[in-house]
Amino acid sequence: MDKALQTMINNMPEKTGKKLEEWIQILNKKNFEKHSLAVKYLKTEHGLTHGFANTIVTLSKDKNESPEDLIANQYNGKESLKPIYEMLITTVKDYGDDIIITPKKASVSLIRKKQFALIKPVTKSRIDLGLKLKGIEIQGCLEGSGPFGTMCTHRIQLKNVSDINSDVLKWLSLAYERSE
Repeated sequence: MDKALQTMINNMPEKTGKKLEEWIQILNKKNFEKHSLAVKYLKTEHGLTHGFANTIVTLSKDKNESPEDLIANQYNGKESLKPIYEMLITTVKDYGDDIIITPKKASVSLIRKKQFALIKPVTKSRIDLGLKLKGIEIQGCLEGSGPFGTMCTHRIQLKNVSDINSDVLKWLSLAYERSE
């Protein structure tokens, strides 16, 4: 399990008043159809931050799959994209130890106090890097959010490790900085 995710789970009782297993029991009683509704419930009814709420909901759905399994499944048949993912994760980990890497079934969320990026292998030949960059104009490699909708304000399409150039790194770093 990712070190930051394990730290978050370990800190959950102190920060939220309940252990992960207790939160999962609460969610299982409600049986939400959508991820976003469960997150909203934990935030509004229980006062959790988005990071804790999102992580709890994700882990409640993926309790039989480890984060490593979720990532392996995302890149099954898309192995050529895995080095792009690994380079993005290595880059982000260098920003600081305050990042929570949350694998889901189809993507990986990068969260500081709130989500600032999303990594999603969308085809066998492309990863979309979603970023939260409110107020930034579309320019260069920075496109509209596309399939990410409101989860991200922008996306960058990556087909090769070489696509992770100085512009991509600048936008990723800015998204991280703005997520304080």
